[in-house]
Amino acid sequence: MGTTSPKTTYSSIGVWCCNCNCNCTSEQQRMTVARLARCKILPSHLPRMHLPSAHRQMSIAAGLKNSSIFRSQGLIGGKWIGAHDGKTIQVNNPATGEIIADVPFMGRRETNDAISSAYNAFNSWSKQTAAERSKCLRKWYDLIMSHKEELGQLITLEQGKPLKEALGEVSYGASFIEFFAEEAKRVYGDIIPATLADRRLFVLKQPVGVVGAITPWNFPLAMITRKVGPALACGCTVVVKPSELTPLTALAAAELALQAGIPPGVLNVVMGNAPDIGDALLASPQVRKITFTGSTVVGKKLMAGAAGTVKKISLELGGNAPCIVFDDADLDVAVKGALAAKFRNSGQTCVCANRIIVQEGIYEKFAEAFSKAVQNLQVGDGFSEGVVQGPLINEAAVQKVESYIQDAISKGAKVLLGGKRHSLGMTFYEPTVVTDVKSEMLLAREEVFGPVAPLLQFKTEEEAIRIANDTNSGLAAYIFTNNVQRTWRVLEALEYGLVGVNEGIISTEVAPFGGVKQSGLGREGSKYGIDEYLELKYVCLGDMNRK
Repeated sequence: MGTTSPKTTYSSIGVWCCNCNCNCTSEQQRMTVARLARCKILPSHLPRMHLPSAHRQMSIAAGLKNSSIFRSQGLIGGKWIGAHDGKTIQVNNPATGEIIADVPFMGRRETNDAISSAYNAFNSWSKQTAAERSKCLRKWYDLIMSHKEELGQLITLEQGKPLKEALGEVSYGASFIEFFAEEAKRVYGDIIPATLADRRLFVLKQPVGVVGAITPWNFPLAMITRKVGPALACGCTVVVKPSELTPLTALAAAELALQAGIPPGVLNVVMGNAPDIGDALLASPQVRKITFTGSTVVGKKLMAGAAGTVKKISLELGGNAPCIVFDDADLDVAVKGALAAKFRNSGQTCVCANRIIVQEGIYEKFAEAFSKAVQNLQVGDGFSEGVVQGPLINEAAVQKVESYIQDAISKGAKVLLGGKRHSLGMTFYEPTVVTDVKSEMLLAREEVFGPVAPLLQFKTEEEAIRIANDTNSGLAAYIFTNNVQRTWRVLEALEYGLVGVNEGIISTEVAPFGGVKQSGLGREGSKYGIDEYLELKYVCLGDMNRK
C-alpha cells in the first residue's frame, strides 16, 4: 500500500444520480451537475444505462439495513452512539454513487471516550484465562462465518469488489480470529538456567495494554481481524479506527463480537475526523500500542507521533511489488500468477504486482498471452455474475491512475490494452497493460493501486534483482521460474518481507505478513503476529536456597 497510495485518503463524499432515461426535471439535472462539480466528478463519469444494477444494489442495501448485524453508529463501551455534536458522514457505493448510510463523524472527544472505555476494560479482560478469551474468539469466528453472505454483500456495497472476492475476504478475515483463538492458549514464557545457585530466572509474556488500530478501506474486514484477533487473544483491549470509506463492515464485525460475548469496552470503534482521531490515539498515555495498515506517508507520521509517549508500533505500509518472469518459467503458470497478483481487488492491494519484469527471451510471448488473459476480465458492479473487477474506490484513485498512464506515455511507454475509463462510467477503469515501461516512470517508481500492469524487460538475473530492489519499498515480490537453484539465489537476494514463487496469491493466516525497508515494521498473522501485542517481563527470584 506506495507513498502516494489512495489509502492516504481518509474521506470522500460522493453523490449519486442514475443518469439514465428517467424523468429528472431540468432543475434536478442542474442540481446534480452542481453537486458533481463540487465533488470533482464529471457527469460523463457516471454510469450509462446502468439502472438494473443500481436497483439491484439498492434492494440488497435495503435488505442489509434490516439485518441483525447492520450498525451505523460508533461503538464505545458496548454502546452504539453517534458523534457528540451530531455530525455525520455519508458512506457511498463506489459502483453507483448511491448513499448507503450516514455514520457519525467522530473526533478527539469520542476517541478519548473510547480509549477510557478500553483502558477500564483492560484489567478484567487481561485477567481472564486464555481459555476463556479463546472461547469468546471462537464464538466470534463462528458468528462471522454464519453471517458470511451478509458480510460479503456489505463489503461489495461499500468497497466495490466482486461478491466472490468479498466472500473470500470474509473467510480470510475470519481465519485470523479462528487462528488466534487457538493461539491464545499458546502464549508461553521461558525458564532461564540461573547463573547463581540461589536464584531462579524466568520470563513472562503479558499483554501490552490498550491498542489503537487504524485500518484501510481495501480489505475492510480482514485488516481489522488481523489486528484485533491477536490483540484480544493475549488480553489487550482495542480502539479501532476504520476508513470512513468502508466503516459499515467494521461496525458489523463489532456487533458480532458483542453477540459472541466479548465484554463491553474490549472492542471499540470510532470513525470520522481521521487527523483528530489519530492525534488522540497518539497523545494518550493509556494507549500503549499503535498498529496501522496504509500509506507510507501516513505511517511515517504515526511513527513520529508515537515517539511522544514511546508507544510500541506496527506498520504495514506501501508496496512496489516486482513480479519477475524468467525465460525458463512455465508461461501458463506465469500468466495465471501475474494476473492474480495484479488484478485482484482491481489492483487495490498492497501486495499487487506493481512491476511485471520479464526476461527478454519470453517478453513478447508473455506480453501477448498476458494481454489476452487481461482482455477477458469482466468489469462491472460486484453483484453481477462473472464480474472479476469492480470500480476503483473513488474519483481521486482514478485520477491518480490516469496521471501515471500519461506520465508513462510521455516517456515512451505504449498502452497495449485499456488505458482509459471504462464505458460504465463512475470510477470503473479498463484493465490495462502497458509495455516498454522504464524504471524512471511513475508506473515503476510508485504504487499504482489500480488495474494497470506495467511490463518491464531485463536481460540477466543480476539485472532483474537490481530492478526489483531499486525501490524504498519491500513488502511483496513474486518469481516465476522452473530452476530451483535460481529460485534460491533470487529469493535470498530480494529485499522483501514476502516472496511468492510460481504463485500470485500468497497471504495466509498461518504465515507472517509484513515488509522491510519503508514498507513497515513488525509482522501480522501466524505465531509471530501475537508477539507484537505482548511485553516481556524478566523475573529473578533470589534467596532460593533458604530452608
